[in-house]
Amino acid sequence: MKIIEQQVIGKKSQEECEDGIIVNDNFAAVIDGSTSKTPIRMNGQYSNGRYCMELVKQCIASSPADIDLYGFCQYVTKSIYSKYLEYSVDTERLKLHPEERLTASAVVYSLSHHQIWMIGDCQCLVNGCFYDNPKPYEQALADKRASVLSCAIAKGLSVEEARTKDCGRESILPQLIKCCGEQNIAYAVIDGFDIPMDKVRVINLDENANEIVLSSDGYPFLKSTLAESEAALASQLADDSLCINTFKATKGLMSGYKSFDDRSYLRISL
Repeated sequence: MKIIEQQVIGKKSQEECEDGIIVNDNFAAVIDGSTSKTPIRMNGQYSNGRYCMELVKQCIASSPADIDLYGFCQYVTKSIYSKYLEYSVDTERLKLHPEERLTASAVVYSLSHHQIWMIGDCQCLVNGCFYDNPKPYEQALADKRASVLSCAIAKGLSVEEARTKDCGRESILPQLIKCCGEQNIAYAVIDGFDIPMDKVRVINLDENANEIVLSSDGYPFLKSTLAESEAALASQLADDSLCINTFKATKGLMSGYKSFDDRSYLRISL
């Protein structure tokens, strides 16, 4: 594996960024810590999303070269769960309140198995062919947020006001939290609880696969180069900063932020 180009940029700052990249002799991965939907922090130094991302990076760094998907999912799940015990977190409460869990998505390339594992909401390109693994409810909530904001703007709300106080996001937040109850049931994430293997997307690379791009969902239009992906994002933010028209998302570009979400891009040759 050879890194062609890579980048991680936080939506607000690098210190608060919940995305991360790791590449070693055996694995290449992009990890996307989930945006916290609760003020509760397990580790006082980091948000739950950033802390989970760092823990997943550590798991990948310490994984045996030949570990398979099932073994990796078991390993990372046990590692996250051990942190709940270490911090004396009520795991019975976490069963009822998944929004309080340490949660992340990851797209991982295994050199040994010549596979890409998509655990959660992430995306990739294989020789230019696009793959994703979206949450089942995400688009419906993005559509609802767009509708709420569009109505508010039609009634006089300015874009700048919406970028300071997103009434569309506020309208779907209860549903976003409710949908967290479906994580590791209707869709897969890394959160310390059993990962349903049938919800993990596996891409078996053939012998002709010589270049891959791994990315978080911070790029609305994933392209074969970083420059093209950045240009597509810049165009989106310039034309539709609230992400309610050409690209509908559950959050938009807030005032003072660099983008609507953290973003990570990793392009490697095989």
